[in-house]
Amino acid sequence: MPASGPSHVQAARRVLADRLREMRQDAGLDGKQLAVLCGWHPSKVSRISSARTSPSADDLRAWCRACGREDEAADLVASLRTVEGMWVEWRRMEQAGLRRAQEAVLPLFERTHRFRAYSSWLVPGLLQTRRYTEDVLRAVQLRRVPVDDVAAAVAVRMERQRVLRQGQRRFAFLIEESVLRNGLGDADSQAEQLEQLMAASTLPNVSVGIVPARLHRTRMPVEGFWIFDATQVNVELVSGHLTLTQPGEVAMYADTFTALAGMAVHGSKARALITAAMTSIG
Repeated sequence: MPASGPSHVQAARRVLADRLREMRQDAGLDGKQLAVLCGWHPSKVSRISSARTSPSADDLRAWCRACGREDEAADLVASLRTVEGMWVEWRRMEQAGLRRAQEAVLPLFERTHRFRAYSSWLVPGLLQTRRYTEDVLRAVQLRRVPVDDVAAAVAVRMERQRVLRQGQRRFAFLIEESVLRNGLGDADSQAEQLEQLMAASTLPNVSVGIVPARLHRTRMPVEGFWIFDATQVNVELVSGHLTLTQPGEVAMYADTFTALAGMAVHGSKARALITAAMTSIG
């Protein structure tokens, strides 16, 4: 698993830099010669080759042209855009408020047929009640978002839940047992959320698994993540939002999900844990 979004993105930048360095070497050019052909200072070639500076799309095209590999420019530009889109800090994503961030993921949800989500601290958004969602987004807004558009953001998230009922979609949710007792909101809000979670666990296209707190486990809780079909993983970290699309990385999260699902209880056993949590609400 990635230690953080920025470090994971830096690793991807190094992969791109390695491709550029190999291209230069295959063309028989040293850094100074490439710089002359591109009209750059030699230090720019060095910074790009060592991943200290991220190249622009025009930089990549110039590099390919200098190496006689213009046919590879489009592929490298696509790789660059993938890297640039991997990591978004919350402050940048939410600078205009929370509603826009909620709307941005709607196309992804609408085109996905198989959802897998793991959460170690919250009920996943598609299963949240309106009051629970408001409590979650209000806490986010108070912590880091100067614009108060919580009501609008809640409305967007509630509308997004229609994907649960539309099309031939399948959903598998895994949560840690501690999520059932996270104390978010007042007693009425907590009880309402647990009732909705219970109801969701009976839907034919929805699987709800709960990882028991007292389990002798071989794998510790990890960051919360969503897997969309087998093509994309979204990871929510403390400082930002990470998007992964490389098949090997998606497979790594899929393997983790499978391992966690093997430790979880489902069906009547999961509902028994939900019932126990409902009983404990004071």
